[in-house]
Amino acid sequence: MTTAAIIVAAGRGTRAGGDAPKQWQLIAGQTVVEHTLDLFEAHDRIDEIILVVAQADIQRAHDLGLQDRAAVVIGGAERSASVMNGLAQTTAERVLIHDAARCCCPANVLDRVMDALEDHPAAAPALAVTDALWTGKDGAVTGVQDRTGLYRAQTPQGFHTAPLRDAHVIHGAGAADDVAVARAAGLSVAIVQGDTRNLKITTPDDFARAAALLETSMDIRTGNGFDVHRFGEGDHVILCGVKIPHNRGLQGHSDADVGMHTVTDAIYGALCRGDIGQHFPPSDPQWKGADSVIFLEHACGLARDMGFDITHMDCTLICEFPKIGPVAQAMRDRMANIMGLDVDRISVKATTSERLGFTGRGEGIAAMATVTLVKS
Repeated sequence: MTTAAIIVAAGRGTRAGGDAPKQWQLIAGQTVVEHTLDLFEAHDRIDEIILVVAQADIQRAHDLGLQDRAAVVIGGAERSASVMNGLAQTTAERVLIHDAARCCCPANVLDRVMDALEDHPAAAPALAVTDALWTGKDGAVTGVQDRTGLYRAQTPQGFHTAPLRDAHVIHGAGAADDVAVARAAGLSVAIVQGDTRNLKITTPDDFARAAALLETSMDIRTGNGFDVHRFGEGDHVILCGVKIPHNRGLQGHSDADVGMHTVTDAIYGALCRGDIGQHFPPSDPQWKGADSVIFLEHACGLARDMGFDITHMDCTLICEFPKIGPVAQAMRDRMANIMGLDVDRISVKATTSERLGFTGRGEGIAAMATVTLVKS
C-alpha cells in the first residue's frame, strides 16, 4: 500500500516572531521545513512527499531547491484548503498529514501511525495529559478540570486517502485539524503513542528546544573488523603501517598488514559498504604486494564522501611475537597520520592468546578493530 506525506507549510505562524514565517526560519543551519523534509525523505515507507506552501513563499521554496525534494503545491486560505490542494496531487492509497513546524518528529511515530492504518481508516499520535488542569479568570484559578481521557494531539495524522478526501469535501472550511474532519464524517480515528520530542514550534522559545533536539539526533555508527594472516618466509612484518624486523613475514596478496586491513574493514562495516575484498579483490593482480595505505585511505575517503567523520579507532593485535609494545606508539602515529585524526583518538594495543590456537602456536597474527563514525 503506497503512502504519501503531505507537509503543510502554508501558515504564517506569527506567534513565533521573526522576520519570516516560522517554517522558513533557520535552526541548526537549515530552515525548519528542510528539517521536516529530512524526516520523511529518510523513511523507507514513504513513497511520495507533497509540500504545501503559501503563494508568497513559492520563491523561498525554489531558492532552497525544495522542488527537487517534493512536489511543491500552493496552499489555500486556511489549513483545510491547503490539505485539499495536497490531496489533489496524490494517487497514494494512504496519506500522512504533517505540520511543517514539527521538525523533530521521531521516525517511530510515523511507523506507529502507518501500522495502525492497517486496521483503521485513520490514526494519529497523541500524548495523554498528565498535568493538573485548571480553569481560570483574570489571573486566578476558578476550578479544576478532570484530565481523564484528555490527549495532546500531534501529527502526522494518517488516513486512507479516499475517505479523507470525501470527508474534506463534505466538511468544508473551519476544521481544527484533519482528525476533526474525519470524525465529522464518522470515521474512527485510532490513537497511537506520540512523543515528547515531537514538539510544534509555536513561540520563540520553541526554536531553542527544537535546536537542542536536532543536535542530539546524531547519526553515530560503530564498525568492527577482524582479519588473520599466516606467517611465511620473510625477514619482517608490516603492522599498522610500521615495518618490524622479524624472522618470518606475513603472507597476503598485498603487503599483508593485518592491522591496517582490520581497521579498513571496520570502517567499511560502519558505512555498510561491504569489506576490503569487495573493493580490492585479491584476484586482481594490480593489488599484488600493494601498500595497505591505499585501502585505508580509500575507506577514510568513502566515509568523508558519505558525510561521516571518523572520531575514534581501536585496534588489537593478537600474537605471541613480534613484541608490539616497543612500536605501539609508532603505529598510533602512523595510523593517525593516514586517517587524519589526532593521535589521542587512535589506540593500538596487543594481547597474546596464552599460547592457545594458531596465534599461540606462532602460525600467524590476528587483529580486531572498532571504529566510531559520526555524521558531519
